[in-house]
Amino acid sequence: MTNSKIHTVPFDAAIYLTTIESQSELLNDALETGDPTYIAVALGTIARARGMAEVAEGAGITREGLYKALSPTGDPRLSTLMGVMKALNLQFRAVPAERDHVTTG
Repeated sequence: MTNSKIHTVPFDAAIYLTTIESQSELLNDALETGDPTYIAVALGTIARARGMAEVAEGAGITREGLYKALSPTGDPRLSTLMGVMKALNLQFRAVPAERDHVTTG
């Protein structure tokens, strides 16, 4: 009987986010959930796909600070998020949320 082990490697979505369209799709999915952790992690994944040092420089933050802010335990400031979005050449957009019934007056 042979004792063989399966070798696994950690999954990193960043290697699959090769287009701005796929990166935008990930970020839009995160934004639609409203989950701050998912949003930060999605931005971090996109930043890794583009090159963390380059994004950090464009956002005006250290690479280490960017890793920390966009980690699952990070809580980035709005100014950090806006800097990252600018460095990634992405924009936040506001659209009305879907509601069952909208009343006025």
